[in-house]
Amino acid sequence: MNYRNMEVTVVKIGGNVIDNPDDLTLFLKKFAALPAANKILIHGGGKLATKLAAKLDVPTKMIDGRRVTDSQTIEIVTMVYAGLINKSITAQLQSSGCDAVGFSGADAGIITAVKRLPYPVDFGFVGDIPDDGVNSTRLTAFLNMGLVPVFCSITADKQGVLLNCNADTIAQSVATALSSAGARVKLIYCFEKQGLLADVNDDNSVIPLITADNCEKLKAEGVISAGMLPKIDNAFKALNTGVEEVIVKSYLDLDDNDKGTRISRKS
Repeated sequence: MNYRNMEVTVVKIGGNVIDNPDDLTLFLKKFAALPAANKILIHGGGKLATKLAAKLDVPTKMIDGRRVTDSQTIEIVTMVYAGLINKSITAQLQSSGCDAVGFSGADAGIITAVKRLPYPVDFGFVGDIPDDGVNSTRLTAFLNMGLVPVFCSITADKQGVLLNCNADTIAQSVATALSSAGARVKLIYCFEKQGLLADVNDDNSVIPLITADNCEKLKAEGVISAGMLPKIDNAFKALNTGVEEVIVKSYLDLDDNDKGTRISRKS
């Protein structure tokens, strides 16, 4: 199906914003007020899953900053991400007049993932989303009903196994699928910083533009590193598959088109 007359704004919220109730509430009010007729929110999990795991005496294992999701951990992150966080966000959006509906990728089969191979690192029940993993027809049906989908980072494979996915990747996959179906898509990554910083100790050192030409240099210099790597890699994948615009910015500047770091294929 072709959706060439549809404009969609896909927003991913993560970082420390999820862990701070006041910051999250402020962001959600800004998201609810976005003038976009069609908008989708994807959220990460913050630190709540780690806190719950500690209370349950389930050890948290991280490799290169990424959570290893074993059989106990997938139960915890599903409860936290698809349960408490997702429904809290949905409820707050409803209170702000935004007709939100909360999903995991498993709901309505909208996002199907594939379990990541156990080598070179075994991350457990972690999923990757194939190119055909997002059901854009089903997703657009909800948008046409006037609903605002809110996705957590829990998905499932075709065998019904729950998988934990990177929320940045989910945002890119959703944006890419809608773009491939003909929609005009804008992708925004929001967190607590004003954008990608040249100096992590200077909140005002925002890099206004990242292109394919300077991206590798910034990676080599360590400016783009750790949790910012998947954001930037996903940004370029989205742009290379038809998404019109990708921006990394502060949750405070969601409604300001002039703020943040713009990602572009060209200088």
